[in-house]
Amino acid sequence: MKVVLLGTGSADGWPNPFCRCESCADAVRHGEIRGQTAALVDDVLMLDIGPDAPGAAVRQGHSLAGVRHVLITHAHSDHLGPQALLTRSWVAGLDALEVYGPADALEMGRPWVGPGDPVRFIPVSAGDRICVGEYDVRVLPARHSVFREGDAVLYDVAGPDGTRMLWATDTGVWPAGWYAAVDGAGFDAVFLEETFGDRGELSAGHLGLAGFAEVLGELRSVGAVDESSDIVAVHLGHHNPGVVELRERLAVLGARPGVDGEVVMVGGGRGGARTLVVGGARSGKSRYAEHLMRAQPAITYVATGGGSTDDPGRADDGEWAERIARHRADRPSWWETIETHDVVGVLRTAEAPIVIDCLGTWLTARLDAHGVWLGGDITPVEADVEELLSAWRDCAVPVVAVTNEVGSGVVPGSASGRLFRDLLGRLNAAVAQDSDSVVLMVAGQPLVVRGESPDTPRGDIHPRVNPR
Repeated sequence: MKVVLLGTGSADGWPNPFCRCESCADAVRHGEIRGQTAALVDDVLMLDIGPDAPGAAVRQGHSLAGVRHVLITHAHSDHLGPQALLTRSWVAGLDALEVYGPADALEMGRPWVGPGDPVRFIPVSAGDRICVGEYDVRVLPARHSVFREGDAVLYDVAGPDGTRMLWATDTGVWPAGWYAAVDGAGFDAVFLEETFGDRGELSAGHLGLAGFAEVLGELRSVGAVDESSDIVAVHLGHHNPGVVELRERLAVLGARPGVDGEVVMVGGGRGGARTLVVGGARSGKSRYAEHLMRAQPAITYVATGGGSTDDPGRADDGEWAERIARHRADRPSWWETIETHDVVGVLRTAEAPIVIDCLGTWLTARLDAHGVWLGGDITPVEADVEELLSAWRDCAVPVVAVTNEVGSGVVPGSASGRLFRDLLGRLNAAVAQDSDSVVLMVAGQPLVVRGESPDTPRGDIHPRVNPR
C-alpha cells in the first residue's frame, strides 16, 4: 500500500496559527508545518477527511477524483469535514462513494450530500470486519469519544498486496483487554497519535509521549508490532517538545514523526519510494529534497560533488569550499554525510533512507573517470548509467535524488557542453521512468510532474506546497 500523509497535525495543526510558544516557533524555523491528520491510500481510500485534507491533497499534487472509500474514525471536526461531500457532488462522472464510520459521524455527513450523488453511508462499530473494495478492514475500539462512549473507532487495514497497517488516531491508552484484537497482527506500519508530549494532564482521550510508549510497548508484547514495523507518530501538536528533541525521543521508542506530504510505502513494496527532484540552478531543489526526508530518524546523504580538498581541480576554489560548507551546515546533525561518486555502491548497501545530491555531478565524475572530455570512449559511461539505473530500481530503502535541468536554456556553444546536456537529459529521463514521483522545481516552487497514480497522465503538472 502507498500511504500519502495529507496531514500529521492535531486539530489546531502545528504550529497553532494563533500561538507564540517556543514549540510553534521551532516548527516554523524547521519548516515543519502540519495540518490536520488524514491520509490517502493507493489513491482510492481516505482515512479521515477533515477540512484541511482536500486542499492539502491539491497542494501536494494528489487528485481525490479516484477516491471510492472513506473511513471516518469519529465526528470531531478535524476528522470529518462534511462540506467535502458537497463540493465533490459538483463534479460530474465520479464513481460512487462509500463512507464508513460510527453512526453519529455519518449522521453529520448526510445533509451535505448533493442531490442524486451516489454516496452510501455504512455505519460500523468496534469488532466489525468489513470488505472495503479490495481492502480487508477490522474496526477497533478507541479510547476517545465525541457524544458518548464508543462513538470513535480505529482501523486495521489489510491491503490487496498483503500488507497491513493500523490507523490509530484519536485514542488514549487502551485497557489491557483490547490488545487481544491485534494479537499477532505483525503490522507493516502503525500510524499512532501522539498529541500532548509531556503534558500528561491534558491526555484524556489522547496520547502524550508516555502513553505513546505504553501503547507501543503493549503492541510489541502481543506481536502486533515487530522490528520491521514502521512506527509513525501523527496527530502531533504544539504541546510537544521542539522538532529535534521530539524526533530523538521518538527514535528511542523505535518510532518517528510523520511529515505532511510524506509518502509511506507500507511494507516496502518493491523497495523504498523513489523520488526524483529536478530543477535549474538555485531553484530550491536540494532544499526540497531534504524536506521530503526530514521525517526519517536516520539519513544517508550522498554528496557527489565532494569538498574542495577532495577534488584537485577545485583545491584553490574558495567560493566552492564556502558553498560546500554551507550545505554541510544546513543538514540535520543526525544525518550521515558521505562524499563519494560511488552512488551505485551506496544504493546497493544502504540500510537508511538516502538523499543523492546530485546526479549532474555524479555524471561529470564518470565522464572525468573515463577521459571522455579528452576524446575517450563514451561506452563505459553508458555502462555506468545502466548500473546506476539497476541499483536505483533495486534499492530497498526510500531514496530521493536531486538533478539539474539543463535542457531549458540555449544550446551550449561547445561540443563538450552539448554532450553533457544530452547525456544528463537522457539520464534524468531514465531515472524519472523508474521513479514513483518526479518533482520539478521552478523559482522555489515544487510542481509534481508525475506520481504513481495511473489516473495521472505523464506530463501533467500539478502545483505542490512550498515546504519552506
